[in-house]
Amino acid sequence: MIKLILLRHGQSQWNLENRFTGWCDADLTEQGVSEAKKAGYLINKKNIIFNFAFTSFQKRAIKTLLNLIEELDKPIKNVTKAWQLNERHYGALQGLNKAEMANKHGEKQIMIWRRSFNTPPPPLDKNDPNHPRNMKIYSSINPNDIPDTESLKNTYERSVPYFKSNIEPVLKSEQNVLIAAHGNSLRAICKYLFNISDKMIVKLEIPTGNPIEIDLDNKLKVINYSYMDVTRAKEIYFNK
Repeated sequence: MIKLILLRHGQSQWNLENRFTGWCDADLTEQGVSEAKKAGYLINKKNIIFNFAFTSFQKRAIKTLLNLIEELDKPIKNVTKAWQLNERHYGALQGLNKAEMANKHGEKQIMIWRRSFNTPPPPLDKNDPNHPRNMKIYSSINPNDIPDTESLKNTYERSVPYFKSNIEPVLKSEQNVLIAAHGNSLRAICKYLFNISDKMIVKLEIPTGNPIEIDLDNKLKVINYSYMDVTRAKEIYFNK
């Protein structure tokens, strides 16, 4: 049986401040570090061995993975950082307070931008200093690949092909994989793995710092899944 662990990063400073984060590089809070360490403890307790881990270019996910690894008895030898696993780009909403934007645009519109499958927020101006094109960490990426805004569908279209091309081959070699990423890149991967419909994906919410343990057969069909911290578990809307 093959193990795939999906982990949303621990609480970030902008999670705490209720701000749209997207591709902005918010750091972990103390609680976020604790969540990451607890995730590592829970994984270690199950004696799951990983030779491969994947994360994004964003420090909240990278630091989550590093803090998790500190709790493991055996290190993870192969760690890959991929921008395709970044959080969804929230366009012109990035950095803004969610409650304030709900007051301005209406709660219904904000929920459409946050949770719908194919409706992106307004785009971020390419000249904005907070645009990823203007950030050093993305200087190695083709500027044409860097979004101005994204829907979950757009996020799916970069995260899932990366998963198929780079992560599935590792899983097919019957090696366990850990992915430490973000709410929406993981929602996209869950949509693919669990065959969640466009309509139902609106309801999927992934809590910070709580590993989803997925058992796969040798054809990568999901056999079983569960959150490791059952006190903070959410519904996954498994459709297979």
